[in-house]
Amino acid sequence: MSYPTPTEAEIILNEAEIMNPRAWVSHNRVAALCARKIAEKCSDLDPDKAYVLGLLHDIGRRFGNQLDMRHITEGYYFMKKLGYVDCAKICLSHSFPSPKIEVYTGVNDCTKEDTEMVITFLKENEFDDYDRLIQLCDALAFSTGATFIEKRLVDATLRRGFNDYTIEKWKAFLDLKVYFDKKTSCDIYTVIDAKNR
Repeated sequence: MSYPTPTEAEIILNEAEIMNPRAWVSHNRVAALCARKIAEKCSDLDPDKAYVLGLLHDIGRRFGNQLDMRHITEGYYFMKKLGYVDCAKICLSHSFPSPKIEVYTGVNDCTKEDTEMVITFLKENEFDDYDRLIQLCDALAFSTGATFIEKRLVDATLRRGFNDYTIEKWKAFLDLKVYFDKKTSCDIYTVIDAKNR
């Protein structure tokens, strides 16, 4: 299988938490729960797969909290090494609701070769609904629980800065909310029990 079982994913995340015990682990858990709840409302998505992809989307942070953009490539290579290609794809795609490297907010601490790999990946891979779902759930998840996209986006921007593509990125996240509201035929905030945290 191209992704682990929920139990196997929990073991991977627990091991990562020992290596780097920070708030990112709780953030991943919240994103995973949101992904499962939304997927349960979608006839063509597997809730367990959605949960696993959410649980491991930031797994590259196991190698150190100081990593910025490099956490996506570290996660990609780690998941590929384990044979979990669906998880590897999510490690890269979750940071790009618009498929261009410029929308990444933060420091590009990747090597030149890894930067080129990400650019090529974004050009050659089409996002599916699992990519979209984890992008959305990443933007819904504080480490303390599910929240509103706008609040999480402002929080991230205050911490990581604003660039020429920030508004485009925000619009892409808001479009994902509309997309999944339609797909689930409800307001996803009610599905995930979002709070003004």
